[in-house]
Amino acid sequence: MPNFERYQRIAPFYDLLDLPFEYGRYRSIRPLLFQGLSGRLLDAGVGTGRNFPFYPHGANVVGIDLSSAMLSRASRRLHLSAAVIELMQMDVTELDFPDASFDGAVATFLFCVLPDELQLTALRELGRVVKPGGVIRMLEYVRPRRPVRRFVAKLWEPWIAWAYGAGFDRQTVRYIPGAGLQLLESRFVVDDLLKLISVRVPAQ
Repeated sequence: MPNFERYQRIAPFYDLLDLPFEYGRYRSIRPLLFQGLSGRLLDAGVGTGRNFPFYPHGANVVGIDLSSAMLSRASRRLHLSAAVIELMQMDVTELDFPDASFDGAVATFLFCVLPDELQLTALRELGRVVKPGGVIRMLEYVRPRRPVRRFVAKLWEPWIAWAYGAGFDRQTVRYIPGAGLQLLESRFVVDDLLKLISVRVPAQ
């Protein structure tokens, strides 16, 4: 099922399905995405707007998502942010912005949804629209290494794939050099399951 149709279908239930994870895991690490970021920012794969309360004060943020239904849910959270937010329906692999349009960008659980054949294209597009020297941060699931958690993840994987189109086996970091980006850090922020990945657009 294409991700557009999947998220159109799941949008009314997305926050409910994600509730235990949001308050048990995600809310404490979302601020890490925005440390040191300011100015005009891109939130790629904005979903239902769970990042809104953590946007830097005074920033101007453009939130994009492939699903209009997810954007509709996000619009109900605009009042929760200290930033100025514009929501747009857009595909991260075909960004309709000029080069160097943003001071920085974030993507939360976006690349674990993108199949491997789209990873490089999406990274290149983010690198194209962020100014030289700007930072792009990603928060992503990966396949755990510890045996017990790896076993549990394997049990969950069919549901995750059906509901969200996501997988634990994406190789996002591998595509960073080919996208012309500089890896700043790749570190676990929740056990060996969730990674924060930071890259920089090289100065020209």
